[in-house]
Amino acid sequence: MTKYICIHGHFYQPPRENPWLEDIELQDSAYPYHDWNERITAECYAPNTASRILDGFGNIIKIPNNYAKISFNFGPTLLAWLEQKTPAVYESILLADRISQQQFSGHGSALAQCYNHLIMPLANTRDKYTQVVWGIRDFENRFQRQPEGMWLPETAVDLETLDILAAAGIKFTILAPRQAKRVRLLNGEEWEEVSGERIDPTRAYLQRLPSGREIALFFYDGPISRAVAFEGLLAKGEYLAERLLSALSPERDWPQLIHIATDGETFGHHHRHGEMALSYALEYIEAFDNVRLINYGEYLEKYPPAMEVEIFENSSWSCIHGVERWKRDCGCNSGLKPGWHQGWRQPLREALDWLRDHLINLFEEKASVLLKDPWAARNDYLEVIFSRSPESVQSLLEHHALKVLDQSEITEVLRLLEIQRCAQLMYTSCGWFFDELSGIETVQVIQYAGRAIQLAQELSADDLEEGFLTRLELAKGNIAEHADGRCIYQKFVKPAAVGLLDVGAHYAISSLFEDYGEQDRIFYYDIHRRDYRRAEAGKATLVIGRIEVSSRITLHSGDISFAVLHFGDHNICGGVRFFQGQKAYSLMTREMTKTFAGADFPETIRRIDRHFGASTYSLRHLFRDEQRKVLQQIVASSLREIQGTYQQVYKYHVPLMRFFTELRAPLPKGYLATAELVINWNLRQALEAEAPDMEVIGSLLNDARVFDVQIDAATLEYVLRQTVQRLAAAFRHHPAELDYLTRLEAIVELAICLPFEVNLWTVQNTYYEILHTIFPTVLWRATRGEEADHIWVDHFKSLGKKLGMAIPSS
Repeated sequence: MTKYICIHGHFYQPPRENPWLEDIELQDSAYPYHDWNERITAECYAPNTASRILDGFGNIIKIPNNYAKISFNFGPTLLAWLEQKTPAVYESILLADRISQQQFSGHGSALAQCYNHLIMPLANTRDKYTQVVWGIRDFENRFQRQPEGMWLPETAVDLETLDILAAAGIKFTILAPRQAKRVRLLNGEEWEEVSGERIDPTRAYLQRLPSGREIALFFYDGPISRAVAFEGLLAKGEYLAERLLSALSPERDWPQLIHIATDGETFGHHHRHGEMALSYALEYIEAFDNVRLINYGEYLEKYPPAMEVEIFENSSWSCIHGVERWKRDCGCNSGLKPGWHQGWRQPLREALDWLRDHLINLFEEKASVLLKDPWAARNDYLEVIFSRSPESVQSLLEHHALKVLDQSEITEVLRLLEIQRCAQLMYTSCGWFFDELSGIETVQVIQYAGRAIQLAQELSADDLEEGFLTRLELAKGNIAEHADGRCIYQKFVKPAAVGLLDVGAHYAISSLFEDYGEQDRIFYYDIHRRDYRRAEAGKATLVIGRIEVSSRITLHSGDISFAVLHFGDHNICGGVRFFQGQKAYSLMTREMTKTFAGADFPETIRRIDRHFGASTYSLRHLFRDEQRKVLQQIVASSLREIQGTYQQVYKYHVPLMRFFTELRAPLPKGYLATAELVINWNLRQALEAEAPDMEVIGSLLNDARVFDVQIDAATLEYVLRQTVQRLAAAFRHHPAELDYLTRLEAIVELAICLPFEVNLWTVQNTYYEILHTIFPTVLWRATRGEEADHIWVDHFKSLGKKLGMAIPSS
């Protein structure tokens, strides 16, 4: 009898976007990457699209797409980010599902997920339904098929949630073994208690639902899943494969399914090279004649449930108390510091529940005069979220509007629906999962609440913000400077909030440092330039202009005028206001232009204050990424001066420094600091060059070794990786040209000789592609006496050796 193995990866990141900009701003903790999504993609999501299987000598012999052979789900919000930021990774994930359909009798391995990972048993019925509908429709838009299974966030479950899944056409979901209460044969009479993880996980079970519907449940193998996540089972692929195979028992007389489930980030992010262990384990298992890899959809079709199960309601995989982790201080944590508590969980949820209920009242009151069925429109709003196009908005209104709406009414509908989207996102489970109220995940859900409040106050005179803060203040954190929820809201939510004037200010200030077109875009805001004037006096610059700013999400727009004075350093003074009419604009323009032309900068500032009042802005008001970019431009000349000074000091004193090393005497701290700065500066500059000078780099590395200088490995690795990837891309587009090949070979040789490891994943993928496409043809020509081809083959094989690739001997 054939036995089966299935590995499920739950790939997910919480939404990290600024709720006002709909994009992730710079996250310094993810350095050298821009943000944590980018970092985890580099460490996990991308490597699993092109993993490595090695031979006995440690050379790469295969580069498989792991997703094609496992069961997996990706959070919809994460897939949206991947589609926008790393389209190649995104397309590889979609491709893997298509490949899996060919391997598993037409059943794709991708599962849907409830939309934004809220804890379903703690949601109201309407929100549960929306989460399922949005999750399914997002899946269908991306994978172009209906999902058979759906992942429940944290596997948190109750019967109502399962009933909603079944009603939506979902055939199965996956739960933890401790969530099973009792089992019996289908239509049997006697129940067997299986609490305490005693359920046999090697088969599918049927859960009957109060409505009369049914859904299949799979309970993953708990001990093996925990060993993968926490006990080093990914140290070698053989360990994982043998542990899975050892779970098969000759005593079972049914087609056994050994299956595990874990966070997908386990394979590469939490455990370095975990994706390679996974690849090898899958290859290892496929070598057995009587064991097959399978996914849940195919197994369920072949072997429908023969047993019935009853679950523990309000249970999950990561809280032994059920779902208490997301509503009170139950003791489950991610590693509390001594003296810390999580008593903030309950008042946070209560504050959000209070806000949600008031937003429901606002939605029903306002939307009912514009939409036939406001809640049906909310469910269909996913199509607008998915594409953010005028066509999707028009389609939504055609189906749901009570009448032909004017522009202000369309904006009101979109505001109301966006409020409801934020009301979903503010319940994302990560907000309660970790230990501190001021953690980035918890701040994120509070920011979504803040965005919902802002939109609501544009539609209603009710002061929802104060009511919310009164309740949020009861949430007490563990860090004195972030005392409670009100404090955190004032520190991290209010400063992040953005309105049309803020976008106008960003445009005005940033226009000093970059060129905008007549039509441009800043995050999810469209900019139409109506007037723009620029004047310079010495180092100072004055810009005056008028723009129309329009939100691509709510279609709310505003006509904005501005004036900004830049003194040539970090001091910037600007004013922004809604357009007051052509007469006022012309007067402001004449006055400021005249004053600035006379180089009377104090008077120019006074006139900015006079015309714009309190609506004045500085460099601090730029959005974070642009702020850093501008700061780099402002300090660039100063840094060049500093660097030049240090270069001269280093050049002058290097003979004496060498003398110190010859005497084995420690370098004075001033010398050491100078050497460290200069060598790292010069190395970065050399590694960023279009054609890196190997001799210069070698000399710098030798100096670093001689003077015992600490190399900035993280920065230099990242910089060199970009250079390698650039040269690899050029070679990929011109594979037959020897010059591109030899340049790539030289930079790879440098990379493998450095005192730190350089990630060569991309260039290895490029090499593997060319090895199986171009190389056989060139090799064939080389064997027939073509000298140029023979030289190319020699260099190509040499590059492969440096990259650790297995190369055919002939």
